[in-house]
Amino acid sequence: MSDAVLLQNGRFYTGFSPSTQLQSMLICDGRIHSLGAEEDLDPHLRHQSQRIDLQGQTVWPGLIDSHLHLANLAYRLAAVDCETDSLAECLLRVQQAAQSLPKDAWVIGYGWNHNAWQAARYGTAEELDAVCGGRPAVLYAKSLHASWVNSAALRLAGLTDASVDPPGGKLQRNADGALSGILLENAMALVDQVIPPLEGSHLQALLKQAQTHLFSMGITSVHDFDGLDCLEALQALEANGKLRMRVCKNLPGTQIEEIAQLKLKSGTGSEHLRSGWLKLFADGALGPQTAAMLAPYEGSTSQGILLMDADAVYEQGVRAAALGLPLAIHAIGDAAVRAVLDGFERLRAYESAQHLPHLPHRIEHAQLVAPEDLPRFKALNIHASVQPIHATSDMEMAEKYWGKRCVHAYAYASLREHGASLLAGSDAPVESANPFWGLHAAVTRQRRNGNPGPDGWHPEQGLSLDAALVAYTLNPAQACGLGNAVGKIAPGYNADLIVLSRDPFSCDPTELWKVQPEMTLIDGEIVFQR
Repeated sequence: MSDAVLLQNGRFYTGFSPSTQLQSMLICDGRIHSLGAEEDLDPHLRHQSQRIDLQGQTVWPGLIDSHLHLANLAYRLAAVDCETDSLAECLLRVQQAAQSLPKDAWVIGYGWNHNAWQAARYGTAEELDAVCGGRPAVLYAKSLHASWVNSAALRLAGLTDASVDPPGGKLQRNADGALSGILLENAMALVDQVIPPLEGSHLQALLKQAQTHLFSMGITSVHDFDGLDCLEALQALEANGKLRMRVCKNLPGTQIEEIAQLKLKSGTGSEHLRSGWLKLFADGALGPQTAAMLAPYEGSTSQGILLMDADAVYEQGVRAAALGLPLAIHAIGDAAVRAVLDGFERLRAYESAQHLPHLPHRIEHAQLVAPEDLPRFKALNIHASVQPIHATSDMEMAEKYWGKRCVHAYAYASLREHGASLLAGSDAPVESANPFWGLHAAVTRQRRNGNPGPDGWHPEQGLSLDAALVAYTLNPAQACGLGNAVGKIAPGYNADLIVLSRDPFSCDPTELWKVQPEMTLIDGEIVFQR
């Protein structure tokens, strides 16, 4: 890379509002040096720079995905795509994949959603047995809160019809009491723990592919929620100069003892790999009706599964505070969100009493928030980490299971109006990591095919493009301590940029999902070009 780069004839967004003026940008040592008319820029740097003519294209700050699973995304890109319209199509894809694998290799798949199949039902272990040729198989639901396994996988995990449900999990059974092959929540780990792990150079290679995939979508930074194996692979990539995107590495609360030994204090690390949050779960998910609810699901007496109450949140928060780690807690149902906020309220009091910094705690998903809890995000300074594409993906399920409560579901506008800091992401590989699909969903509340109609689903909860863009840039940068370095086009900031042939502010909002980066730069160096 040249020490100086000159981007000529671009339309730069410096304040998240449209700009029609052609300008140039001078980049020096990977940072934005200056912006303006070319003749006004430093002549010495300008004359020795590498020149890139943008030909009037739009330049945005690189986008940040505030919640994805990097190793899982890497696996998903190499696994069976089970997001199909029918159970039969899913089984056909599994069969085709199994035929290309060694005899003892595991068949791994992602993305099935039994609610989208006609008729809506779970698959069975026997159906997987019929297409896997004796190979063990595990297929993860789109929500990642359920898995579908075959008899070989159950056998390797030592699971039989006499096995009991683990705490916080469920082994689904047939009417005769036999295991069906569906594992919910913590029961998934019983099979996961016997799958040979992808490690070392293999995982590093997959992560490199995932990095290229993200660059092609305009993502230059991520908040990752996978485990220590992913951290080790990222550290190896960084040591070899192959980690180019910026990763804020969050780690699971189940590994807190190992994390304590590593002394990974939040906000520390390098420019491309730094420590983030400790991830915990307060409930399950909407699809399997395991999200914890204040009132039962429609047509049911079930209120889901609450995995952490306020006491547990407080206790875990105190442990994490001793390590200098904030909490990021998965909470989808309104009961789970309330329990987490109650716990955070006690934790804030503890931080104050102990003269500790108020760490940047966050709630992941917050898909249903009781109206009286909306102001508490700002009052407690808790980030709301949301995934706009979930709203349009889940809307039919939400209507079915939550009914009239949907007026308060995926309530991004209400959260913002009450002062919450929104961090936007995708939850990839649960959904596509494409941030323009997320921006489209946030603004239009529509699917890409236009459903549910021109007004979108609960359009009052839609965001302006300006507000959505802040949630994909400046807010997540500030949350992880990089607010003075990334997420904005301004002198002194890292030159993490994306070049767009279409101006998203000028196009029809229903076309936002079609926008694609023509070029992605990290530290002023081109890392992707279409």
